Amino acid sequence: MERFLFTLLVAHFLTQDEKIDPAKVAALLTGFAGTAVLIGPELLVDGSNAWGELACLGAALSYAFAGVYGRRFKILKIAPIEAAAGQVTASTGLILPIMLATEQPWALPALPSLTVWAALVGLALLSTALAYILYFRILAVAGATTLLLVTFLIPVTAILLGYLVLGEQISPREIFGALVIGSALLLIDGRVLEAFRRLRMAR
Repeated sequence: MERFLFTLLVAHFLTQDEKIDPAKVAALLTGFAGTAVLIGPELLVDGSNAWGELACLGAALSYAFAGVYGRRFKILKIAPIEAAAGQVTASTGLILPIMLATEQPWALPALPSLTVWAALVGLALLSTALAYILYFRILAVAGATTLLLVTFLIPVTAILLGYLVLGEQISPREIFGALVIGSALLLIDGRVLEAFRRLRMAR
């Protein structure tokens, strides 16, 4: 949610074609309401520390600037796969020395199992490489604000995976929250509201 809010603000001030409008404000408020419904009473529990919350806000702000900055790749005619490859390669080069210094994988008592290697490959190829290719593709086509709408789907996806993989139960409250989040996506898309407007004009 914070990512979308910061992206709204950053894109409003740093771009010419992604200004804040009533539809985006309505989508933000509706998405926040849906997320609050999904989380439930736990939303009001104050058990976290300030530094952790500030770190999350800083990460969300970084996502906002990254989305707006990434729009330049379309102007520079950099393909999504090239942008994704450059980002993943650079981040790997930066984190590799830190990983070797802190984790020291050569000191492990045994080699990781095949399951661990399969999880790493899946995380690298599907959840990272393919995800970033899609990220930069959608960014070039739809813009930073629309792209960050995916943050609304994170709690919905978590609940759905909990049901499918872990056998957790889905409550009516969670179903209602997912529907509210879905309505936020429809609001920001604008086509549903435009259809209603045309329907009223036709009458």
